[in-house]
Amino acid sequence: MNLSRREQLTGRVFLIALIVVTLLPFVSMLSAALQPRGTVPSGLEWPSDPQWGNFADAFTAANMGALLRSSLLIVAGVVPVSVLIATMAGFGLGQLRVPGGRLVFGLFLLGLTLPFEAVVTPLYYQMQDLGLLNTRWAIILPLIGLYMPFAVFWMRAHFTNVPVELSEAARVDGSSTWQLFWRVQVPLARPAIASLTILMFLWTWNQFLLAIVLVDDATKRTMAGALGAFQGQWGTDLVLLCAGSLLILTPTLIVFLIFQRQFIKALIQGSVKG
Repeated sequence: MNLSRREQLTGRVFLIALIVVTLLPFVSMLSAALQPRGTVPSGLEWPSDPQWGNFADAFTAANMGALLRSSLLIVAGVVPVSVLIATMAGFGLGQLRVPGGRLVFGLFLLGLTLPFEAVVTPLYYQMQDLGLLNTRWAIILPLIGLYMPFAVFWMRAHFTNVPVELSEAARVDGSSTWQLFWRVQVPLARPAIASLTILMFLWTWNQFLLAIVLVDDATKRTMAGALGAFQGQWGTDLVLLCAGSLLILTPTLIVFLIFQRQFIKALIQGSVKG
């Protein structure tokens, strides 16, 4: 596609504007986090003497070590199980054409319209009946179920676009359904699986609502959920609050920057096949 200079210039202007709008809140939080303790940050004013020690104070005050461990445990309980189930379900609905598959897929699509806020109250009483309130399982188990509609939809979209001839050739070579899944389809689905893993990691790490409703102990929440308790304790200290918020955001930014190529590759692959 050949673009005129005017179109290229317009695209670059919009891109620069988008970058500025995206980075401006982070720059504002960073400048506020580097102000001296006890002061009130004003706009984007960069401090003459940046207080980098505020991040160490926020790490200690928020007990970030325990929060990091708790978040990793929750992510480890949610993401692998969800990705495995979604991959197998997507393969069954997209390649095997199981009887009643359209009905099942329709139910999953219906689940995409269900907001988390609509099920918080029933989940609370269900977790209470199971004796799981104030435990990490109260976050892990609901998240697996709530993420499943999108995860299955994502993986089914990939498997639907895989040529049927590959499966037929594997069948001719004597592959069973299980061998077809693990040796043929899963290697081809690695970009889709990688991008889904990244998305679910980010969503789980940043899960806020279920964490504050179902778990009272801040050290058993996700890092984003613990931000509510941190804000309640240090809400008047804006400098420490901004420093703690940046510390909580840092892991997700690092993960996305490391795996952004796999994520973009999966999106481009899906758009080309679609």
